[in-house]
Amino acid sequence: MTGAVYRVKEQQRVTLCPILLPKEMQCRFYNLFFYYYFVFFPIRPLPLATLLLSLLLTAGSDVTGTEVDRKPNFILMIVDDMGIGDVGCYGNDTIRTPNIDRLASEGVKLNQHIAAAPLCTPSRAAFLTGRYALRSGMGSTGRVQVLLFLGGSGGLPPNETTFAKRLQQQGYTTGLVGKWHLGVNCERRGDHCHHPNQHGFSYFYGMPFTLFNDCVSGEGTDVLADLQHTLRNLSLMLGLGLVTLVRVILFLLVWLSNASQTAWMRLRFLLLCASFLYNLTVCCGFPGVNQEVVEQPMTVETLPQRNADRPFLLIFSLLHVHVPLFETPGFAGRSRHGRYGDNMEEMDWIIGKVTETVDSLGLANNTLMYFTSDHGGHIEDADARGQKGGWNGIYKGGKAMGGWEGGIRVPGIFRWPGRLPAGRVVDEPTSLMDLYPTLKYLAQDTQPDRLLDGYNLMPLLEGAAERSEHEFMLHYCGIYLNAVRWHPPGSDSIFKVHFFTPNFTPPGAGGCYETKVCLCHGDYVTHHNPPLVYDLFHDPSESRPLTRDTEPRFAEILEQTAKAVERHRSTLPQNQAGDSHTASVPNQMSWEKILWRPWLQPCCGTFPFCGCKEDTTHT
Repeated sequence: MTGAVYRVKEQQRVTLCPILLPKEMQCRFYNLFFYYYFVFFPIRPLPLATLLLSLLLTAGSDVTGTEVDRKPNFILMIVDDMGIGDVGCYGNDTIRTPNIDRLASEGVKLNQHIAAAPLCTPSRAAFLTGRYALRSGMGSTGRVQVLLFLGGSGGLPPNETTFAKRLQQQGYTTGLVGKWHLGVNCERRGDHCHHPNQHGFSYFYGMPFTLFNDCVSGEGTDVLADLQHTLRNLSLMLGLGLVTLVRVILFLLVWLSNASQTAWMRLRFLLLCASFLYNLTVCCGFPGVNQEVVEQPMTVETLPQRNADRPFLLIFSLLHVHVPLFETPGFAGRSRHGRYGDNMEEMDWIIGKVTETVDSLGLANNTLMYFTSDHGGHIEDADARGQKGGWNGIYKGGKAMGGWEGGIRVPGIFRWPGRLPAGRVVDEPTSLMDLYPTLKYLAQDTQPDRLLDGYNLMPLLEGAAERSEHEFMLHYCGIYLNAVRWHPPGSDSIFKVHFFTPNFTPPGAGGCYETKVCLCHGDYVTHHNPPLVYDLFHDPSESRPLTRDTEPRFAEILEQTAKAVERHRSTLPQNQAGDSHTASVPNQMSWEKILWRPWLQPCCGTFPFCGCKEDTTHT
């Protein structure tokens, strides 16, 4: 399962292109990801030269025609688990990120860019839909807040609308390259109800799942090791019960069939049980091309013809810098911060190659480029060689902490030389959810939509507005409302009201080192009545809580945020607003949805043993 590869079945191999570009541009983008993911899920690393030559949207041909008559292209680059303090233009002076810094100097830098959730699955759901994750059932009630298995049935519901789907309807060619982590199948292997192709992406090449430390020998167990241990014990108990039941059935079948038939049935059952126990411990999924664990039979000649003169959306969803960390030879040992720093500098280099290619092809003036992280850095993930996770700068907390700034404040950079001013800095609150209405506006999509929680950013980015439309912003940890941010009209202050905070372990450590991530419920949190209140404008590190004595507006802050919460809850389905007896939005993060089902597991080998290794050379 960790060594899946792709090849064209019964056809000649071709160089596959992301089908995102007009016909006058020939594509070489594919090879990077062939290299990139085979390094991350090591099968046979390709030479670094492949990476150097591959990170291209197109090759060589100049753009013809007038760009002013075309809708803009969009290249959205989202990094995994990167802290805001890891980037030079956000204050880091020991990790080299010149290419990200260049994007900021040539575009607009958002200083208060906020993820809608502090973990991968819900944050990415909110990013794509422009809505808080619990609106689509992607908020968790318990310990597990992300999808755990590629063979689970949970994921982004098929009836949800992503900005990719809206752009596709507006004539865009759309592609996602990299991490998905929003589910694949619902009821049977191959229904692909949660797959990127069902959510508006014409093309997908990448990992439908994510990385866990358990995927690599010697890295130890990950955040959910205790859960996996419980599931393993449960599977053994269930397996024992099933074996007992089947033995009784087989005994009866002896009287009804010949010995060879009985032996064959027994063998098939044992193979299924072995596959279940084997695959339960394998948390890494397969890279995938569209809906298959094989290369799709395409030819370069047909791709430009299918996508002539069409604008494109490309989401470049890197697995950098999520642990476990892998090093390519060209970047090993280059930084002052071990493997994490090396990964940061490699990621920055990749961003630079994307930018150089856009510029060299004359696409810059008609292409909006965006750079961000899905949430804050993972501060607890460390080993004997030192801290591996990200750094969140002056901000308290990190990954999985829905209230503290370190878990949700991320880089936000927009570059568009033909439209946006260079060097502009925006200190107003903005959200990853704002991408949906922003892209919709730029694509001239005027069709009605459902309720969105994001706002069009273009007035802020262009300088036509100085004030964010986010007067209030809600911060969730799972389905639990962790905190509310209020930016009062006519004031520079930005107040944050915390209803609960995680209990750090050990106390005062700044993170939850015993559980590897902080949790959102029960004895893992402390509820505050009255809530904790901070002024982020004067205290961005959230180290000095306000009181009635120190803040004249204290009562007003609590009153206004309470009213905002009630207004927000009135827009939620009843089951998410406190009524547990209704279920208008199915919970995608329930145990029923999360747990592994062998019949849903994508398989690159011969079922039930889903493991294969690369046996050909890729160029």
